This record gives sequence, C-alpha cells and structure tokens, in this order.
Amino acid sequence: MGTIYITQEESFIGKTDERLQVKAEKKTLLDVPLIKVDGVVVLGRSTISPAALMELLQRQIPLSFLTVNGKYLGRLEPQLTKNIFVRSAQWNVMQEPAKVTHVVRGFVRGKLKNYRNSFLRAQRENETLNLQSAITRLDQVIAPIDKTESIDSLRGLEGAGSAAYFGSFDKLIRAEGFKFESRRRRPPTDPINALLSFGYALLAHDLQSAVNIVGFDPYLGYLHTERYGRPSLALDLMEEFRPLVVDAVVLSAVNKRSLFPKDFTTEPLSNAVRLTDEGLRTFLRLYEQKKQSKFKHPVLQKQCTYQEAFEIQTRLLAKYLMGETQLYPPLVLK
Repeated sequence: MGTIYITQEESFIGKTDERLQVKAEKKTLLDVPLIKVDGVVVLGRSTISPAALMELLQRQIPLSFLTVNGKYLGRLEPQLTKNIFVRSAQWNVMQEPAKVTHVVRGFVRGKLKNYRNSFLRAQRENETLNLQSAITRLDQVIAPIDKTESIDSLRGLEGAGSAAYFGSFDKLIRAEGFKFESRRRRPPTDPINALLSFGYALLAHDLQSAVNIVGFDPYLGYLHTERYGRPSLALDLMEEFRPLVVDAVVLSAVNKRSLFPKDFTTEPLSNAVRLTDEGLRTFLRLYEQKKQSKFKHPVLQKQCTYQEAFEIQTRLLAKYLMGETQLYPPLVLK
C-alpha cells in the first residue's frame, strides 16, 4: 500500500486487530493490514481513535495533516531514532564550512542537472520542441557551482536555474485547457501551480519521513536556513527529487489526460485553485504509482523505487557527514 491518503472530510480512522480502518457516514472506505502501511496523510478534518494513534506510534508510522488545499499543518511521529551519532555529525559539520558548502553544492547541482535533463529528454521525445535557450541558461548556471564557495551565491545560482526552468515549463504542457505563466505559490492561481504546490507538500512529507528514519534532526538544514517549525533538511534533500517525481507526475497527469480542467475549482475570494475530490484521488494515485516505480540508482548500480531512493539519498548524506565517504552524490537521472 505504501502511504495512505485520507481525503474524505469528517472520516473516522480506527483500528481493528491488525488492520487500519477508515469510515465515513457509516460506510467503510478503507480496510488494510497495518503491516502494509508506510505512512498516513490526512487531508482536511478527520478523527482518529486513541487505539489507532498508539498503534501508528508503536509501528513507527508517521501521521501527517494537510489542509484540503495541500498546505502542510503538522505531523505526529515516533521519537527520533537512537542514532545520536548521525545528529552529532549533522550539528558538528556546521563548524566545517567546506563540508557544508560541499553538501549545498550537491543539492543545487542535483536539482539543476535534473531540470536540464528533463528538458533534454523532452526535446528528444518531441523534435518540434525548442528548449535550447533554457538548456543553455541552465548550463551557464551549473558550470560555476563546483567553484562557488559562498552558500548565498549557491542559493543565487539555484534561483537563477529555477527561473530558467520555470520560464520554459509551459512548453512541456501539451494538453488543451492548461497554461503555465510563472510559478505562483501563495495561493496557486492556476491548475498547474496547484498541482506543483500540492505535489511538493506530499514530497516534503516523504523526505521528512526518510530524515527521521535515518536519525537526522529535520529542522537543521544547509541550503534552507533555519526557521521556526520548518523541516529544513527535508526541504534540502527534496530539491533533487522535485523534477524527478513531482514535476514528472504533474506533466504526465495533464499531458496523458488523466486530469482535465474540470478536475479543478477556484475559491471565490482568494482565487486559489484546488483539485476536486475526484481529481485529488486521481493525482494521489499517480503520485503513489510514481513513488513505487523503479529505476537504476546511478551510485548503487541496482534497481530501486523512488520511495526507497528517498532513504538511500538520506543515508548517503549521513555517510558523508560522518566521514565514511568522501562526497555526497546527488541523485541525477538522464
């Protein structure tokens, strides 16, 4: 099953024997063995029984709460792992600027190279598509990364690369009724931005779970500065996965006609765009399918799912910070 997404408002989440059950309006919506559950994400308002809550904690299954628009509210999860050595290395490396810079370079390089490879792949698949100017701009931004010593400068390169990517993102959208002019977050005012924002919220949930499994403090990051309540390290690690997972799902959903303009609604006051209930279920299914799809990991040289890759990359970061390897290799796929 992987992650369970509860989208029905006013649902009741309970436990019977070794199974997790979700009910609403006296109907059973879901009944699954807990052994198959990796995480639970609740969208909107639902109630969970004390017994189900204790079972999730004992089985170390994280429970996250999002609004129906995909805004992250918080999560309940077991105590941090007992691996104090990982957290100690995570904090101690703050006194080693060269190591911190190396890690930030990896996050930025991974994200921007995956942006570039997405454009190259799109051009190969559609000869009429011209993305060369954006690819050239990404090449120009990627080139100085390894020689850049300032983290603020690396953040500037990341911003410039993202601007080049989203400046041509609309060219990747082939479906009628969908347009993308620029990245808009608060609130997303068109379907594509709504999908991107919602997908990134789901991705953050998954990376924070990986960070906690490995034993990191999720709130101490390197690319993302510390901010009260923000899981900065999870946001750092998700950068290289944004184009590989979320952007790929969004483009596939609209270009392959899994989602249509009718699957979105606009709130009257804020103009925020959100998925309908049916559209939400479709997108969650596509996202979960993507997480379970396999590829050959370029470092380990073996097949793994994206769900597994979240933890693999987090463990590779831990090995570097603890001095067990000489570098942190971001996940870059061609």
